[in-house]
This record gives sequence, structure tokens and C-alpha cells, in this order.
Amino acid sequence: MEHVQWPGEWLRGVLGVCVLRILLDGPSYGYAITQRLAEAGLGTVKGGTLYPLLARLEDAGHLAVEWRPGEGGPGRKFYALTEQGRVLAGEQAARWADFTTVTRGLTDAAARTPEPEASTP
Repeated sequence: MEHVQWPGEWLRGVLGVCVLRILLDGPSYGYAITQRLAEAGLGTVKGGTLYPLLARLEDAGHLAVEWRPGEGGPGRKFYALTEQGRVLAGEQAARWADFTTVTRGLTDAAARTPEPEASTP
């Protein structure tokens, strides 16, 4: 997908559900999560946005954290969903799907509406 710069408020709204979805595939570390988000078409998510979200999810009991030694480099902090986090991931995905259905009901018509023709004097 081509690189698109999405409005920050849109990304903040969807980032949690997307990170939970990525972690359904298994434990991962911050940089790898940002790479997956970028590959999915969300653009560059900075650590200053991602890591506070991961900390909130951990504090709420949705993530377990484990330090793993690096291969020839520094260790990495891996994040894994707890059972509670797996439940939340499913619930949030379903709620987001409902939300996008509602918002698409409003926005699709605007996307199809032709622009008014410019009047000539």
C-alpha cells in the first residue's frame, strides 16, 4: 500500500485495536510492531505514541512483558497478550467493525457526491 499520512486523531483512535490484532499473531517487540503497522498501511507510528499505549495495556492486565536477550545486540522487551488481552482484542475488533459500518454509512455518500460545477459568469 502506498504511504499515506493519516490524521493523528484517526491513528490514535484505531492504534489500540490494531496493536492488539498484531499481538494475536504472537509475542512481538516495539520496533516489529511499528513495522507491521507500517506494512498494513498505517504509516510511521513513533515510539512516543506506541510505548505509552503498550504500557497502558500492560498496566490493565492485557499484556505480559518479557525481556529477551538480543542476538548480537541489546535485549528486547517482548509483549504478549494475556488471556484477558485476547478477549479484549476480539471485543475491540468487533466493536471497531461496527463503528466503521456506522461511519461508512455517513461518509460513503459524501465520497460518491460529485463536486458542484463551477459557475461561469
